[in-house]
Amino acid sequence: MAAATDAPAMTGFEPLIGAAAAGLGGLITSLVKDKGTETLKKLDWDIGKNLALKKAMVDYVRRYIDRHGTLKVACVRMDYPVRLDEIYTAVQLLDRRAASQYFADEDALQTQYRKSGRRGFSVTSADKKPGLQVANEQQFLMVLGGPGVGKSTFLRKVGLEALRTLGRRDFAGKAPSNLLVPQKIFYEHPSIPVMLELRQFDKPDISIKAAIARELEICDFPHPEDLTELFLKHGKLLVLLDGLDEVTMVTLDYVLKEIRGLVDRYSDNRFIASCRVAAYTFGGFTRFKDVAMATFEDAQIEQFIKNWFQKERDAEAKTAERCWELLKSKDYQAAKELAQTPLLLTLLCVVYDEFQDFPKKRHALFGEALDVLLRKWASEKRIQQSPIYQELSAELELDMLAEIAYTSFVDAQLFFAKDRLIQQIREFLIENLNAPDHLDAETVLREIEIQQGILVERARNAYSFSHLTFQEYLTAKCIVDNYKIKQLVRDHVTEQHWREVFLLVAGLAPGKDGADSLLTEMSTQAQTYITSNRLKAVIEWATTITAKTPSDDQITAKRVAAIFLALSIDFDLDLSRARARELDLNLSRALTRDLALDLSRVLSFTHDLNLTRDISRDLSRTLTLSRALTLDLSLSLSSARARALDLALALSKEYQKLEIFPLNLVDSLTMDLTKLKNSLPRNSSSLAIQMEFPRKIIGCFSKNLSFDFENFNISEAEIQQLTNCFYALELMIRCKEAAVRVSPQVWEGIESRMVTVPE
Repeated sequence: MAAATDAPAMTGFEPLIGAAAAGLGGLITSLVKDKGTETLKKLDWDIGKNLALKKAMVDYVRRYIDRHGTLKVACVRMDYPVRLDEIYTAVQLLDRRAASQYFADEDALQTQYRKSGRRGFSVTSADKKPGLQVANEQQFLMVLGGPGVGKSTFLRKVGLEALRTLGRRDFAGKAPSNLLVPQKIFYEHPSIPVMLELRQFDKPDISIKAAIARELEICDFPHPEDLTELFLKHGKLLVLLDGLDEVTMVTLDYVLKEIRGLVDRYSDNRFIASCRVAAYTFGGFTRFKDVAMATFEDAQIEQFIKNWFQKERDAEAKTAERCWELLKSKDYQAAKELAQTPLLLTLLCVVYDEFQDFPKKRHALFGEALDVLLRKWASEKRIQQSPIYQELSAELELDMLAEIAYTSFVDAQLFFAKDRLIQQIREFLIENLNAPDHLDAETVLREIEIQQGILVERARNAYSFSHLTFQEYLTAKCIVDNYKIKQLVRDHVTEQHWREVFLLVAGLAPGKDGADSLLTEMSTQAQTYITSNRLKAVIEWATTITAKTPSDDQITAKRVAAIFLALSIDFDLDLSRARARELDLNLSRALTRDLALDLSRVLSFTHDLNLTRDISRDLSRTLTLSRALTLDLSLSLSSARARALDLALALSKEYQKLEIFPLNLVDSLTMDLTKLKNSLPRNSSSLAIQMEFPRKIIGCFSKNLSFDFENFNISEAEIQQLTNCFYALELMIRCKEAAVRVSPQVWEGIESRMVTVPE
């Protein structure tokens, strides 16, 4: 892994260790001298002479950095630890109430989501602040968020910055090195960081104060209990309490009492705690400011990727830039949504590092991301005591979530009521013989929300999946597992919001005939949209004339180009403008860009027809010239007539180059258009002669390409029919690319029927 294999995790921390240890020594010496007990004052605190004491200072800093200054997340395939400073991306925090629209219902959330035009469910417009700034402002801070959003990492980072603050105390009057100052916002409070993982408090007799003393004792500080009391009494500690949600129910009340007692008794210290938001139901702590972790925005995602791929070889290969550009592309919108969560963004970086690409078989990537939250993350954090892990198997839970996702998606509901969720869980447990039907449905929902974060309460009693990507993946799984492919195609093949589900179904469909069945159904459904006799006639013409081209390759793409020409050239100026606008929004975007994309042998315009992959370039010259020709034909100025003729000639040359039509017909078209140059009307010519000239241009096309372009009219309803057909075909091509296995014989038959008149 590029971000981790070049050096041991501790490399580069030595200057910080030395500086922070010296600063810690200075703080302790002055504190003991002024405020210490008689017992502590009797000791020799001159760290220049007392080597054992100096070693204790260094060991404390080194131990903190060793345990909390590096990061390794095995569940996302990180094989080596990395320095936290190398990959850390500054987080944003917002007020807890602003993070949740508490009194909104699911319909209001749905409306707000649709208006946002984004895939992510987090649509709050609340003000956000950099996390370190909030840590500076708030003495008592409770950081809330779902699984994998970076709560623990943030606490670790604040602790590192506290060590840097101690280190700067030793550099009075000197400019601190870049290593000691990695970012613009500093932690402003000189204090000793103590990181406590609250899951260790699994017995109702462990004192938090004793745990702090134990951290000092491990590093051989003399009289650790007395030192701990001294630090706490005079407000010199930054106490980081990580994972309140990981405390067992047996000891939770005791731990809460311990924390409240410690904070009340030693209120001059600084405290930062973390908890999963769904588990934070006990009223919180009076002194603490509750804040929520904001999801990563584009700037943070890009910065994280740059941080991850910062090795020399990555800089030379521009790995970070390529990864970010790919993630921003339309094809990877669903993957980019996962990147809003640091844990899953780490998985994406690991995958890209391994393959220098994201897998075309997206179902594998999304399935792994879902599994990370379902099982692996909890396993790594050792929090598998809940019934959902002990009694409800991963396979059963996945089936249950898939049913919830599917029924909601069919109803076009991305947000759903808590009562409905509980009822669905209850029915699943009761109706499945192998499910633990004695489990309480509401408890199961709560555990899924707390431990996995796959279902999230967005407002009071209103839930959604944590990511739309997960709902789409689970919907696809339900369709495949329950043999609903035919119903899927019949009901949803032209609905844009089902697009990702289709692509995932193609990848998940098992066995030899899985994807074949989907592709065949889509091919058949596409043809059902062609019911108009006019459409059938233009398709018949396109099929006949393109069949006479020199090569049989890309024949379907040639039919598409021919059909688009027929739809674009029209004498009526007003109708042409309206139609060009309609075609640009529908046919161009939904068809021409992607149908001309790599379709094995037949639709690969990008290679043999010298046209590129993007809509602005696929058939761009042809389409631009067609529309420009259409708009200029009815103008009477001589310059406009000349321009129209020039465009027509350029268009004919494009056809010759692209071999869309037989070369002899294109040569004849070019000759006829060239002859018209000698008969360009003058401005002094009569209006009738001037208006006749555009008809002559169109007549050249009609004569040589055997189609009555001037009198071909098509309704808006027919445009929609053709749009539906072409969109279904384009999606079918994408599904073929996303499938694991496709029969050559089945695909050959599908290709032969594409853009033809249905039998």
